[in-house]
Amino acid sequence: MRECPHIPALPRPEPEPRTTTCPDCLAVGCHPVQLRMCLACGYVGCCDSSTYRHSTRHFEETGHPVMRSFEPGEEWRWCYVDLLIV
Repeated sequence: MRECPHIPALPRPEPEPRTTTCPDCLAVGCHPVQLRMCLACGYVGCCDSSTYRHSTRHFEETGHPVMRSFEPGEEWRWCYVDLLIV
């Protein structure tokens, strides 16, 4: 995996997840698909395959650039700014 310039700026250790599922999906009554966690603040949201794309919305609203999969057994990270798996 390639590194991006946003990785060194992430908090260490990574933040604790705020929730165990996408709270925004629960609020609107939809089922989250493939959870992601923001590595800047611990926000947990659904992926772009979900109706509301809450993880992408979180990036658009906060500018937090890197998230990781919040699915069991998955460890990849995505940088929204560089459009890279990092």
